[in-house]
Amino acid sequence: MLKLSTKLTKTVFFSGIIALSSVVSAQDVQYGISPPEVNAQTYILMDYNSGAILASLNPDQRQYPASLTKMMTSYVVGQALKQGKIHNSDMVTIGESAWGRNFPDSSKMFLNLNQQVSVADLNKGVIIVSGNDACVALAEHISGTVLNFVDSMNKYVQQFGLKNTNFTTPHGLDDPNQYSSARDMAIIGAHIIRDLPEEYKIYAEKEFTFNKIKQPNRNGLLWDKSMKVDGMKTGHTSQAGYNLAASATNPSNMRLISVVMGVSTYKGREVESKKLLQWGFANFETLKTLDANKEISAQPVYYGDESSVKLGVLLDSFITVPKGKQAEVKARYELDNKYLQAPLAKGQVVGKVIYQLDGKDIAIVNLQVMQEVKEGGFFGNAWDWLVLTIKSLF
Repeated sequence: MLKLSTKLTKTVFFSGIIALSSVVSAQDVQYGISPPEVNAQTYILMDYNSGAILASLNPDQRQYPASLTKMMTSYVVGQALKQGKIHNSDMVTIGESAWGRNFPDSSKMFLNLNQQVSVADLNKGVIIVSGNDACVALAEHISGTVLNFVDSMNKYVQQFGLKNTNFTTPHGLDDPNQYSSARDMAIIGAHIIRDLPEEYKIYAEKEFTFNKIKQPNRNGLLWDKSMKVDGMKTGHTSQAGYNLAASATNPSNMRLISVVMGVSTYKGREVESKKLLQWGFANFETLKTLDANKEISAQPVYYGDESSVKLGVLLDSFITVPKGKQAEVKARYELDNKYLQAPLAKGQVVGKVIYQLDGKDIAIVNLQVMQEVKEGGFFGNAWDWLVLTIKSLF
């Protein structure tokens, strides 16, 4: 672990908050390592654990998401399963709106009218073979109507802090009011991996057979033996071009997420994604810098029922650095206020851990209170007031 120096000054806040973890990125850090030429309208490469953006082009540009939309559909389904609102064994009766005939010339799992299909099969139909019909069937089963289901999708958009995403369908067929960005899709992908590991396992499955029709997963990188790709999702419409969100790990357990959107060819989206992933693994490494629930510092607390409080992080903290630079990383922590005052809630952010490389801030992690501190009694508070009053004079 890196040794922390202390600087008790007010923290400077940087732009680019990453909602996935406790990391707050100073910016999409530039390390002077040129990314590969990527033939896409927009793309991004993100380190899953740290949230660091290693390379990007127009990452916040709004695009037609096509079937990348199904990643959010899958998230809503996965959460409904996790919360026990639905079960994999539930049988769904296929109605007119989910009938496969309603989706000519588009991807489907070939559902028949009035057929009884399990939630488990429908979920595989969404993720593995990108079935538009399966999306409608699950949406109606979970929320009663497609409109209500889309509302749930957009509630997660708000919850994740996505700035350039709005869904109007669960399947992603083009709609002028439906859009997303490479950055937002990478964040959705990271939430699936982190929040719904059982759901994410389905993304690695290479084929699915239903109604005696065998279909392959359209993510061709699952077959690529030069990398360990275990997800995620393809998408294509005439307006969107070819999209691909992909995730892969290396032997060091580094995980990267790439998103390319608006590629001109079916195979091209795999080629461009592979360029990004291989470049990321070749040039960077992920460092675990702070352990969850391990004390970094103990600080005095005033007006509380405790005289001191332990500070640290409630989740493991990671940063991303160029390979071979680990020994050169420096870290310090800063408190938002010179003196901590009760009440303090567990998890409350009271400062920042700041990482530097070559004199530049490369990552900032929220410093949190590790246990609750309630307000103290009258006499203790009076004494603390006196102490702080005297300290303020010097």
